[in-house]
Amino acid sequence: MDLRLPRLRRPRPRRALAAAAAVVVVLAGAGTWTAVASDDAPEVRRADRVMATGEGVRIDTSFFTAGPEGRRPAVLLGHGFGGSKEDVRAQAEDLARDGYAVLTWSARGFGRSTGKIGLNDPEGEVADVSRLVDWLAARPEVRLDKDGDPRVGMAGNSYGGAIALLGAGYDDRVDAVASAITYFDLAEALFPDGVFKKLWAGAFVTSGGGCARFEPELCAMYERVAESGVPDARARALLEARSPAAVADRIDVPTLLMQGQTDSLFPLGQADAAARAIRANGAPVGVDWLAGGHDGGDPETGRLHERVRAWFDRYLKGDESADTGPAFRVTRTGGVDSTDGRAQLRGASADAYPGLHSGTRTVELTGREQRFANPAGANPPAVSALPGIGGSGGLSQLSSLGIGVSLDFPGQHARFESAPVTRDLRVTGSPAVTVRVRSTSDDAVLFAKVYDVGPDGRQQVLPSQLVTPVRVEGARAGKDVELTLPAVDHEVREGHRLRLVLASTDLAYASPAAPATYTVSLKSGLTVPTAPGVTTAAAPLPAWVVWLPVAGAVTALALLLTGRRRTAAPAPDPDLADVPLQITGLSKRYARSADRYAVRDLSFRVDKGQVLGLLGPNGAGKTTTLRMLMGLIKPDDGEIRVFGHAVRPGAPVLSRVGAFVEGAGFLPHLSGRENLELYWAATGRPPEDAHLDEALEIAGLGDALARAVRTYSQGMRQRLAIAQAMLGLPDLLILDEPTNGLDPPQIREMREVMIRYAAAGRTVIVSSHLLAEVEQSCTHLVVMDRGRLVQAGPVHDIIGSGDTLLVGTVTPVEEPLAEKVAALPGVESAVRTDEGLLVRLGADGTAPRLIAELVRLEVPVTSVGPHRRLEDAFLTLIGGSA
Repeated sequence: MDLRLPRLRRPRPRRALAAAAAVVVVLAGAGTWTAVASDDAPEVRRADRVMATGEGVRIDTSFFTAGPEGRRPAVLLGHGFGGSKEDVRAQAEDLARDGYAVLTWSARGFGRSTGKIGLNDPEGEVADVSRLVDWLAARPEVRLDKDGDPRVGMAGNSYGGAIALLGAGYDDRVDAVASAITYFDLAEALFPDGVFKKLWAGAFVTSGGGCARFEPELCAMYERVAESGVPDARARALLEARSPAAVADRIDVPTLLMQGQTDSLFPLGQADAAARAIRANGAPVGVDWLAGGHDGGDPETGRLHERVRAWFDRYLKGDESADTGPAFRVTRTGGVDSTDGRAQLRGASADAYPGLHSGTRTVELTGREQRFANPAGANPPAVSALPGIGGSGGLSQLSSLGIGVSLDFPGQHARFESAPVTRDLRVTGSPAVTVRVRSTSDDAVLFAKVYDVGPDGRQQVLPSQLVTPVRVEGARAGKDVELTLPAVDHEVREGHRLRLVLASTDLAYASPAAPATYTVSLKSGLTVPTAPGVTTAAAPLPAWVVWLPVAGAVTALALLLTGRRRTAAPAPDPDLADVPLQITGLSKRYARSADRYAVRDLSFRVDKGQVLGLLGPNGAGKTTTLRMLMGLIKPDDGEIRVFGHAVRPGAPVLSRVGAFVEGAGFLPHLSGRENLELYWAATGRPPEDAHLDEALEIAGLGDALARAVRTYSQGMRQRLAIAQAMLGLPDLLILDEPTNGLDPPQIREMREVMIRYAAAGRTVIVSSHLLAEVEQSCTHLVVMDRGRLVQAGPVHDIIGSGDTLLVGTVTPVEEPLAEKVAALPGVESAVRTDEGLLVRLGADGTAPRLIAELVRLEVPVTSVGPHRRLEDAFLTLIGGSA
């Protein structure tokens, strides 16, 4: 019986874009099948294929199914910017076990997909979505609504969330959407009210691999705006065309919008605009404000995945009993957990989405007309959010706990203050105020923010570290400006005050470089939304738990920035005092799973002076291991010791560890040296501890240090990022994919950097997919697969193992025959290659016995001999699962 729900949109013909996308070529020989086992769930079947778009672009995909044969709804699952399809593999497997056919893909320019990054260009990435839907329509596993029209939903976070919304807008075969921490209008996200969000824009370009990796018109736009500091009309139009807002009237399917409260990149207002537009089209909309975001906090991954599954159960499977949750839900912070220092979360909900201006009340502000300066060069800048310092906690996490970390310089801001509130005040939405602005320049740029000020008047908290930038044109004659402050969910305690601050600078944004004087006065009170229909599930903790004293605030901030939190830890092991790393019995389970492991019973040791290569296929547990090593997440079992000290979040010994995990976001106008000095100053450690000159000498940047970073090649930016990780000359340096995006000469330079760093007796751990490069630069290897240790030891021992043989054949070996060879006595594994077979012998295996068995199986053998390349040894160790 067809359980399909009625379509919640007006009928319309498929667009020409979708029709043009129908030409899809699946590259011959590119598909591989693997199975993902689980003790208590159906086996997941995975097929990897590369699809050609017909434009010279190849899209790398994975298709997941589980359970019995038969047709089922499909889900297209997108990844975040800078990532790949492997980032969503765990969610894809979970959805497959829940009865969906799931297709993941690496967007253009990411992972193994080719092409230029188009920021979800309708003619590029969006057209690819329609091609993928075409492919799903031809699969026997996928339920169809009619020929060529599969039952399909789309989901994703950030970049993947935007493509989900765009897919629904451009292709009317998409039936439901679940989108998280993403944008509705990318132009407004990066150029809010005409102000350039320079730090986040730079992070976009860097994490994409450099400007040259983008479509030429995007690269030219970024360089133009970064140089001028002012977004022009062409720049806005370019980004608007790549935004879901451009097709707002076409998105008319059930849509779940999950937006982060701690997000200065895509704040809550982006989800609000999307919700209003989609609801106007007559479609069901759910809105969920989660605790995390691009600036840190708790991403609530497990809860959100469950909500996505329920959403698709209702709107793809047609299960009317599926609990899709309330129309509006917001996660609230209720103090700290004394066991691990994490914020305690609870939910509040409403039967209808209140928007950002529900239940408003006016809070009167006082303050005379005030004058303040925009300094020459907009320096020094005020500080609010710091992209890249978020992590799993970040400044926003401290803000949620009542700890103020923002900075406004005297003479560079005006402030207006309320009387103490007489009862607790919950702010849910966007406050607003009208001010009058005059400037000695034609235009003024202001940064508006509302602080929660404690009873003593000194402690102030900027909720979620958010500010509203505004460009005031024609300010010389004076102008009334209505300011809409950032949307937040924040409780102001009885006796606290609200403080409106208007600053002339902010580190995250571009301000006019020319000096000017601004004059600001109040024209209205502060309108505060209270959303009275939103009720909290559990009572908050006592105020003394949430509002820490000023001394605690200062200490917590210092500990955040220096990474030297005091934690109860096991006593140091004196026998390991000179051992950079000892991992023993390390295990980490997947969230909400008692028996599924990302890392399981891992043990290995790294000694001084080694350059250790950490190898393994995607999903092997390498990144999880590195995150535990850096104290970002806790293991479930086992321990990590660095120089004899147990590692846990905030462990003091982590000050001896430097890490390059993702591309750093540099300020393009500053020189390389100035970027490094600014980064080190943000750590709060003494300048002499940076050993800046030594790190720079090792990195080998030479005269380029004095040039603006915007003039750097990708290789120079990568070396600057490595130099940043080397600041302080840490005894243990961790590099995750340091050669991504580099050409061969740049890769060779990076190899020399790593070797020079270890030559002084320090230790380097490098995770990389470039096996030939690892073979030349590393002294030791650790090979992982499916969370477990496969082999560890010196490179020459692993490569030179005599148990790896290359069997040359006349014609390629088919998979069934390879499986027969792998099942032979004395054979550990057999993997097909272009030349024939790579065979790994077991303890009782011999080459003569293998040759006899190959002849018996009628394998067309032309040669048998040892094979010593790392790539081939790696393939035999992991059984070809890479």
